[in-house]
Amino acid sequence: MKAYQFNNPTTGLEYVDIPVPVPENNQVLVEVKATGLCHTDCNIISGKDDTFFWKRPITLGHEIAGQIVAIGSDVTKFKVGDRVVSALGPKHPITFEDVITSAGLGYNGGYAQYVSLYEFKAVRIPEGVTFPQAAVTTDAVATAYHAVVVEGQISASSKVAIIGLGGLGLSAAQIASRYGAKVYGIERDTRKFAPAAQAGVYACAKSFTGFPGIRFDVVVDFAGAGSTTAEAAKAVKPGGKVVLVGLSQKTTTLDTYGFVTLGVTLKGSGGSTLDEVEKCLQMVADKEIDPLLEEIPFDQIREGLSRLSRGAVIGRLYANPAKSLVQT
Repeated sequence: MKAYQFNNPTTGLEYVDIPVPVPENNQVLVEVKATGLCHTDCNIISGKDDTFFWKRPITLGHEIAGQIVAIGSDVTKFKVGDRVVSALGPKHPITFEDVITSAGLGYNGGYAQYVSLYEFKAVRIPEGVTFPQAAVTTDAVATAYHAVVVEGQISASSKVAIIGLGGLGLSAAQIASRYGAKVYGIERDTRKFAPAAQAGVYACAKSFTGFPGIRFDVVVDFAGAGSTTAEAAKAVKPGGKVVLVGLSQKTTTLDTYGFVTLGVTLKGSGGSTLDEVEKCLQMVADKEIDPLLEEIPFDQIREGLSRLSRGAVIGRLYANPAKSLVQT
């Protein structure tokens, strides 16, 4: 079968032929119908993120939706024909075991025509949810949900700023607005202002200076550019919270005097729980969330990741490996 494998930053992402995986006793074999493209993969390929180093080479792609075509001997929850997605972890925060048992992070993932998933990581796709919607919900929606609802603890009275209106940011905007919060967007690319408004954002600006005099209860930083986190810490109300999700830069410098004086809470947030993935899938099924999607050909995943790394994507990209013309 065709797959995209990463070994090191020098060779980058390679389009290769590898065997179809054989599921272990506690795994299901899934024909991938949609695989989402994530910034995490951009960081891995560039060498910026060396967190995931347990397997090389590795087939990347951790936003996976598909249909079960075979099951291991110990599998009891699923049957052939079931539609499923892959969740990152049953709990939060993410553990070592969560990563090494996650397709596309700890072992071969969804930038391929078939993938094996551990039974305890697989989640059924509800009726009314398409494979592309389901794939991106596992990360772009569920990660946003965890950051906004669980870590941000927003309410209907919250004034929330979202930095970075990409795939996660737009999902976060929809979620926050559904909870009744007043949502503001910070984004350098003004082309994203219109879809942000459709996602429920009250007002957008290129920086916090566009909102003079406004203090926020919660700021969720999906950019993580260092300076964005520092500015977020200055933009919250006394006792406010900054939730950091984005990993564009490894470090940030805070104004510690202002940080202490305002009593700011800085919280890191990555991934989500299996229950949160199920919750978000149901929200999509109930049409409470509608991810903004763009399909690209499977043989253009490298180009798609390049677009993503340049910030040239509005919404979330996905590909369908099942449409690949080359079968091996």
